[in-house]
Amino acid sequence: MLILGLESSCDETAAALVTGERQVLAHRLAGQEAAHRPFGGVVPEIAARAHVEALEPLIAAALADANVTLADVDAIAATAGPGLIGGVMVGLVTGKALAHAAGKPLIAVNHLEGHALSPRLADPDLAFPYLLLLVSGGHCQLLLVEGVGAYRRLATTIDDAVGEAFDKTAKILGLGFPGGPAVERAAADGDPRAVPLPRPLKGSAEPHFSFAGLKAAVARAAPDHAAADVAASFQAAVVDCLLDRTTRAIAQAGDATALVVAGGVAANGAVRAGLRDLAERHGLRFVAPPSWLCTDNAAMIAWAGAERFAAGYTDPLDVAARPRWPLDPKAEKVRGAGVKA
Repeated sequence: MLILGLESSCDETAAALVTGERQVLAHRLAGQEAAHRPFGGVVPEIAARAHVEALEPLIAAALADANVTLADVDAIAATAGPGLIGGVMVGLVTGKALAHAAGKPLIAVNHLEGHALSPRLADPDLAFPYLLLLVSGGHCQLLLVEGVGAYRRLATTIDDAVGEAFDKTAKILGLGFPGGPAVERAAADGDPRAVPLPRPLKGSAEPHFSFAGLKAAVARAAPDHAAADVAASFQAAVVDCLLDRTTRAIAQAGDATALVVAGGVAANGAVRAGLRDLAERHGLRFVAPPSWLCTDNAAMIAWAGAERFAAGYTDPLDVAARPRWPLDPKAEKVRGAGVKA
């Protein structure tokens, strides 16, 4: 099985070719950091135009890298949401056009499912069900991954995602864009105990996450403390919140085979170390994809496409792009920004 994957949901344009045997034959990616840096965040219109310009050359380069043609591909997987709708449409329409022209099946992939299944691309021994902490710029969720297309949400954020909190903290501290790596670098030189910051919902019976109050506390503390100390203290608070909420979810996870982390924030070393220790304390395997597979990429989309294709899932060419697309549509809505669930 050979799957062509396309990703364009935010500010990374990517194309990849992945086999059903977990071989990444090619992966091409074009970032947009320089275009968005003057604004301190992603501008959707700029991102969409950049996807239009970058995607076709990336696909051609990926096919050449793998020494295959479109005729050799078994199916085409494209992100169909959630994400910035202009960018999502660029990748999905491209996937539709290629599928129609080549007579190949189309697989519309939920970007979150790409993250959720990406650890199985890196670790062939990872079996269902597993407890997943999905942490990215737009989402912060705990999910029981029961199988391909089968997800039970245990917790979500009631306001901001953890990646969003990293980006906002970097902007407050003047650390640059993208925010997550910048905060982690600054935190390495700071004292995590220097700035008293809150741990929202820590110890609460409510299962969910909240980071809006932490962002506000960073803004209040920043003028009176060194940037490195604020960054380190913020990162420590985030880790404490993630571990507290994940500990609660472990008790609900039943026969989960592993504790898994995925999404852009999963590349953070402090987050990984804390979760690894937590898994060991509870007798669970800890699984995290390599850092390049945590951030937005097309290999995870191709792999999710491969998993879905093997399970018999394909999509019609009129499938719609979706700005919001929950993995567990039956999950109860939460107070606050439930739309992010």
